[in-house]
Amino acid sequence: MSDNLKIKQPQDPQKINLNQSWEVDYWTEALGVSETKLRQAVSAVGVQVSDVKAWLRSN
Repeated sequence: MSDNLKIKQPQDPQKINLNQSWEVDYWTEALGVSETKLRQAVSAVGVQVSDVKAWLRSN
């Protein structure tokens, strides 16, 4: 499957896909964090956006 450059938001807004650079860009902007912090959060709690948001609030 090729990248669709017209996509502006994740296909699944409940999960963070770190394998797509545009999605990493989307989530770092949406959550107001660096890529490093985003990757730390996903590593700590998984890809669920609600879990990542909770981790970011407490860290």
